[in-house]
Amino acid sequence: MSDFLVVGGGVIGMMTTLQLADAGHSVTLVERGQCGREASWAGGGIVSPLYPWRYSAPISRLSAWSEGRYPELALRLLEETGVDPEYRQKGLLYLRVDDERDAMAWAREVGKPLERVSGDFLYDKEPEAVPGCADALWMPTLGSIRNPRLARALHARLADMPRVTLHEHCEVQGLREQGGRIVAVETNEGELHGDQVVVCGGAWAAEVLTTVGVELPVRPVKGQMILFKAPPGLVRRVVLMDGRYVIPRADGRVLAGSTLEETGFDKSLSESARESLWTSATGIVPALADCEVEHHWAGLRPGSPDGVPFIGAVPGIDNLHVNAGHFRNGLVLAPASTRLLVDELLGREPIVDPAPYRLKGR
Repeated sequence: MSDFLVVGGGVIGMMTTLQLADAGHSVTLVERGQCGREASWAGGGIVSPLYPWRYSAPISRLSAWSEGRYPELALRLLEETGVDPEYRQKGLLYLRVDDERDAMAWAREVGKPLERVSGDFLYDKEPEAVPGCADALWMPTLGSIRNPRLARALHARLADMPRVTLHEHCEVQGLREQGGRIVAVETNEGELHGDQVVVCGGAWAAEVLTTVGVELPVRPVKGQMILFKAPPGLVRRVVLMDGRYVIPRADGRVLAGSTLEETGFDKSLSESARESLWTSATGIVPALADCEVEHHWAGLRPGSPDGVPFIGAVPGIDNLHVNAGHFRNGLVLAPASTRLLVDELLGREPIVDPAPYRLKGR
């Protein structure tokens, strides 16, 4: 029996496993498919909520802690695995922000560099941005990470750790409770056991917990994205306008996203979404209209009622814990939300007040 059994092999589950193994514990990680191939793979990789001043304090606290950890994590994983997660701190340009006053007030309150810049500044940074902008908002410290490569690096590191056992393509069918404890995790390959069980199942977390009568208000919310095959340097940094964004990669490719769709667990693609994303992306950077759309995909975010994740012990079951419901900010919040739960699991001083994230009372 492992010290910990983690259900769900996305970025949340893998970071949880890494931290527990770093602390000297044995960990079994169970993933219904391939680790890192659901929402963790499908997202854009911006290491900030899109409009951070529009979020509640609990999300802002986790985000602020997480942002500073990605450079160190990316360097560690590159050194240990040879896989470069491609963390890039090139800043973010906001175009056509209609609540600028709120944005600036937020920045002053949290001590975040955010400034109103001229059109000349904008076009010096992004010459191909949509013409005619007299000004923009500029956040120089914002970074992005190439999330599929982050997931690949985390997987490679875990696969090389003797304290970690990976069970991929292993579907959890239910949890078995006895005497107020989880005594087995039932899968299509038989029972697995861990002294403590942590559910990090993303959009599927609620389905796992219902097997022991726990109702978790987490639902799948589909997001579609497209990828342009662009020449290096066409887009240099993240640009956000009217709720949509473009994100450059080191090889020149540019992601554009994303939709928000309540379609259950349906991940099918639609031509209307593709056209909408193309229109938004070429509205931000018109030159993308001359670039091939190389890929179009969808992922399922773990939506929660207020976007604040559920992190902590499951009331009434001594050894069951959850970390799910990050909605659009799973990658953004992953370092902090996993550290917060691991602090709780190991009896350490928490990095932030855990009360707003607990299941009890929400």
